[in-house]
Amino acid sequence: MTTIDTVVIGAGHAGLAVSKLLTDAGREHVVLDRGRIGDRWRTERWDSLHLLTPSWMTRLPGWGYSGPDPDGYLGAGSFVGLLEAYAASFGAPVVGRATVHEVAPAPGRGAARRYRVATSRGTWHARHVVIATGPHGTPYVPAGLAGTDIGRVDLVTSNRYRNPGRLGAGGVLVVGASASGLQIADELNRAGRDVTIAVGRHTRMPRRHRGLDIFWWLENTGRLARTIDEVPDPVAARAETSLQLVGRDDHERATQDLDLGGLQARGVRLVGRVEAVEGRTARLRDDLAATVGAADAALDGFLDSLDRFVERVGLGNQLWDSPRPRPVSVASAPTRLDLGAEGIGTVLVAAGYRPHHPWLRLPITDSDGTIRQRRGVTPAEGVYVVGQRFQHRRDSGYIDGARHDAASVVSHLLASSGSGSLAAPLSDAEEPAA
Repeated sequence: MTTIDTVVIGAGHAGLAVSKLLTDAGREHVVLDRGRIGDRWRTERWDSLHLLTPSWMTRLPGWGYSGPDPDGYLGAGSFVGLLEAYAASFGAPVVGRATVHEVAPAPGRGAARRYRVATSRGTWHARHVVIATGPHGTPYVPAGLAGTDIGRVDLVTSNRYRNPGRLGAGGVLVVGASASGLQIADELNRAGRDVTIAVGRHTRMPRRHRGLDIFWWLENTGRLARTIDEVPDPVAARAETSLQLVGRDDHERATQDLDLGGLQARGVRLVGRVEAVEGRTARLRDDLAATVGAADAALDGFLDSLDRFVERVGLGNQLWDSPRPRPVSVASAPTRLDLGAEGIGTVLVAAGYRPHHPWLRLPITDSDGTIRQRRGVTPAEGVYVVGQRFQHRRDSGYIDGARHDAASVVSHLLASSGSGSLAAPLSDAEEPAA
């Protein structure tokens, strides 16, 4: 058993951001991870995956991307390498292969040993615990898929997908039309597979607008800095779908959009949401036209707001006009799909994730598993969380946004233990709101 001031759980970008700030403040701590630095990027991502954000947005406390291609998109392996270099730059005290079994109160131990963190590599008693395991808990599999005949159809979640060659034979039904679903469907289609996408709620987004990456717009119009207190419906904001984007290392295709219309033109079939799979028959909602229509309308409104921003700040003469993405045109879609007759051998679920903290023995989670917090501070004294979706700012769930939440959490941690605060905490409003 080891006594230490702070235990950080998770050695991804968020946990390392916290570790860097604690190191700069001279605070004793340890960073625990079930695997290695950036473990999910190593073990739960497909081979061709690249970041959605351009490399210039790969920023952590005291560090930023300095490579040759700031406008490119890092592959998962390259990003892991950067995380390893970042951790080495300040000697992050990472203990790997330390699966957390329990975080619980340590009664009668006093403030210095308030919490007990039991792992496969030993037990720590700590005054503070920072949970930095990220927003990707466990893959969400809709209840309607429980009846899938898994003896004859493979049911695969996106975190288990690696490449087309490692899927079973036959066509693929992709459930989900956000970033992961579209990227995987695109790859499977290019590999010659017959692909059907069951389209759910999604956020359509062009890769570029008027010559600039869409994340330039999101940052410079202040949208990424918008806080949870500034949105009309915090619950809906935290349930926003990931942007329909792809990052590529192929410069000829790097600026191309990835959308349902393009996939449909290449032979991918679009259908409505899956209600249920019973044996080898999928029941589908008759909602395809309404779903894609809503996404197209939202996109038009968003691009209109960007063009108003251009005129307001006087950039009209500096940026060229660009054509708007065309609306997705869909024909009537079936409401039933015989997987056997269609030759579909795999149902690949890319429907997002749900919180999953089975080791957390503290009364700080809601019924859906979400950790209750305000700017990373939970109801349990000395317990914090970093890297959740829209934790405080809209970019909280992005790599770039973790630095802001880490600074807020570490400032609170230092102040609550009588050590002052960070010398120069990051601002919550670095950009003007559009």
